[in-house]
Amino acid sequence: MNVSTRTSDDRRARVLRALGVTPWVRREAQGDASPERGSMADTASGVACVIVLPQGCSTRELDLLGRALNACGAALARAGRVMVQAGKPLADVPEARAYLVFGEPQAHALGRALSAAAMHRAQIVLADEPALVLTSAAAKRRLWNALRNVRRALATVER
Repeated sequence: MNVSTRTSDDRRARVLRALGVTPWVRREAQGDASPERGSMADTASGVACVIVLPQGCSTRELDLLGRALNACGAALARAGRVMVQAGKPLADVPEARAYLVFGEPQAHALGRALSAAAMHRAQIVLADEPALVLTSAAAKRRLWNALRNVRRALATVER
């Protein structure tokens, strides 16, 4: 690394610190990392959380859900999403530590897609349909409670 690159990196770090931004740095895989202690996104199967949504959500609904998930941290913001149409998931549902399911029809589809053992091991949290969350204050409150429950389930993985 030459001197000009180092000074530009130092300047960038100072500017980000002044703006109150915490820069994220991608971790590299290490051969001697201890398997019992990982981040919230690490599980034995590689997937911490899966979001199950109905097909055809509007842009406003997806934006609201995205903002709520971002507010709950990186593990939920980066969670995989599976869409359900006509009672069937449009993609394979991976085995995960927690599932956040939006709507009862999606919960039934998840139950048909997962094995009984996978459902027993996972924390499945049901929230209202995204259209209802967008329009109802009570549904928003239930969504925040559901997000809190999912975060608790993911935090137990870390310990």
